[in-house]
Amino acid sequence: MYERNYELLRNKFSEFFLPTLFTSMAGNICLFVDGLIVSFLIGAGSLSAIQIVAPVITFVNLIYWMIGLGGSVLCSVSKAEFDDIKSKGYFSVSIISLLTIGILITLFGLLFSNNIAQFLCSSQQVLVPEVTLYFNALILGMPFLCYMMSLSYFIRADGIPTLPFRAILIANIINICCDVIYIQFFGLGIAGAAYATTTGYIVGSIIISYYFFKSGRTLNFIRLKADTFIDYLKNIVTSGFSSSSTQLYLTLKLFVINLLIGIVIGKSGLIAFSICYNSLFILYIFLIGTAQTMSPIVSVYFKEEDYLGVNYIIKKSLKIVLAASLVLSILFIVYPQALLFLYSVKDPADIPVVLNALRLFAISYVGTAITFLYTFYAQAIQKNQLSTIISLLEGLIVPITVASALSFIIGGNGIWISFTVAEVVTILFIFAYSNHTNKKTNGEYSGFFINKHNEGNVFEYTISGNVNEAVNLSREVHNYLKEDKSAIFVSLAIEEMLVNIIKINKEVNTIDVIVRNNDENILISIKDTGIDFNPLVENKNFEFDNISVLNKIASNIDYSRVLGLNSTVITIDK
Repeated sequence: MYERNYELLRNKFSEFFLPTLFTSMAGNICLFVDGLIVSFLIGAGSLSAIQIVAPVITFVNLIYWMIGLGGSVLCSVSKAEFDDIKSKGYFSVSIISLLTIGILITLFGLLFSNNIAQFLCSSQQVLVPEVTLYFNALILGMPFLCYMMSLSYFIRADGIPTLPFRAILIANIINICCDVIYIQFFGLGIAGAAYATTTGYIVGSIIISYYFFKSGRTLNFIRLKADTFIDYLKNIVTSGFSSSSTQLYLTLKLFVINLLIGIVIGKSGLIAFSICYNSLFILYIFLIGTAQTMSPIVSVYFKEEDYLGVNYIIKKSLKIVLAASLVLSILFIVYPQALLFLYSVKDPADIPVVLNALRLFAISYVGTAITFLYTFYAQAIQKNQLSTIISLLEGLIVPITVASALSFIIGGNGIWISFTVAEVVTILFIFAYSNHTNKKTNGEYSGFFINKHNEGNVFEYTISGNVNEAVNLSREVHNYLKEDKSAIFVSLAIEEMLVNIIKINKEVNTIDVIVRNNDENILISIKDTGIDFNPLVENKNFEFDNISVLNKIASNIDYSRVLGLNSTVITIDK
């Protein structure tokens, strides 16, 4: 009667997706618009200098993705394991480490800026002065970028997804406004674009720090011993490297591709690559928004062995990224002139190079969407080695190898084609790996996303916040388990828990109940969106808190507030 309808998961995905999408949109639209403003105010030729500095930005992205996103995933997993101290430990280590690293990156960059610029401009030494100006201004903002972005991951995992959106949106509005002020009115040229970005990071960091004054937050800094701090940092790096490694490989790939383009095509090629690379910011709005929404939800539900819930989320995520990538791919293949107009490309020598590059590059979008999402998914289910291999193939080995070979054989077109070849080869590898794993585990895993099956007798239910439905569900579960001597206790535990949840909340629309009938015990997993309610603690402020009965019949109760949900697991021994 009360079959699971996935409404709670659907609502939670939507709750996280829209703010995360808007956060991603704010960041990526700013990067896209930043390029438009620079090319409009000081000419499209300046994009070649910005493109050369791109590997520096992706390297910093690597750092805060690895530690920030990796730490937030482990924090979510710790919450799912009902270990509050460990979740706060991962939070503390991540934020402190990133602030320290960000400061060190700035100091190192300022001390060796000229050497770094000459290294980046290996094939185009004429651009060294412009690159140095842009780099010196941009490197000042790196501590603030690391802090703002890493804290945003933890805030979303703590069930407060709107604050990061507001902070990053305002930071990028400040960036765009300062672009005009610094370039047009202060006459700072290409350095003005970088100073504007740094100003935005500073403002965003101040706004996102409001998290520490919110009463509903569950994460705060705790003191850890030096050896514990190092152990936590190792775990964070191990967890986060698989997905963040995409940025490491992107850093190396950008440097090598920039070098190849400089040699084979020249400055027009660098302008074309800058516009192609900037076009990805539009695609990444949807990819990052979807992947970062999916990741903490999948990690929690996979840890709790709710594989049908995982399957629901991954299918929903895949539909979003495929639709977005397909639409953008068709748009830029058919109408590449739109980007030419937006980026003010007017030089007759640049126009045919840019048009050709955009059409060939856009073919890779759909493959990029699949491999990007899969990288995050593999990390969320703790298959870090698989995630790393995918990132290495798609982000470094195949594109560099193919670009180097094809550029020698067919010239510049070989470089643009190499991006699509990299995605195709990587997806074929994933198919081969999935089939091998599914056969090797005799059906324990299945499908392209190698998800597990719910083992044993598992019953899944969804009810609305209605006492009659709670009572009826308790009877239905009793009927399912009537041959088991623990059936009466399971039925009573469900009724007591659900009735308390319903009565202490003014409104709770959806409650998910999963019952696992194991050999030695019966596990009852309950998730609801109501106010904090820990059944381990009898609360005199709750008029209906008759939870003492539950504590007497249950052999164990675990409770955690995770993803903005009450997550309770009750164990009844047979």
